[in-house]
Amino acid sequence: MTRERGNIVLGGKSFVMKKILVIEDNAIVRNTMMRILQTAGYTVITANDGLEGVNQFRKEMPDLVISDIIMPQQEGIGTIRQILAEYPGTKIIAISGGGRIGNTDFLQIARKMGAIDALPKPFDPDDLLGRISNCLKAAEITLTAWPPSTGRTTPLR
Repeated sequence: MTRERGNIVLGGKSFVMKKILVIEDNAIVRNTMMRILQTAGYTVITANDGLEGVNQFRKEMPDLVISDIIMPQQEGIGTIRQILAEYPGTKIIAISGGGRIGNTDFLQIARKMGAIDALPKPFDPDDLLGRISNCLKAAEITLTAWPPSTGRTTPLR
């Protein structure tokens, strides 16, 4: 296996590496996630907060976003809403160590706002990788199923 320009070459075939944007204000968590994802073969872009995350998303157009919820500048719920408003169908996993503050469950709100999955911190790296794989597979199934077959063999006029 070799790597060339964001792709993996295995047995003479080139495979595109999936690109993941990690939006996390805690540098230790962000860097740890980056290492885990890179080791698993993903291309990783990082952002320190929601504002930077939205800008990185626009610039890089990743296959998946992992966003913390409680952050300075722009928190995760607003970030999720903004990304989905601009790019509907974006696959997002919300993460948070805040859990509940008062009666507010931030991960549940993130799912209601459109996050495909939500994961409380701390989390097991294998659990994270499994959730990422499931989200990306769901995206591939959606793309393969579109456009729906009309059963026609001649073009519509």
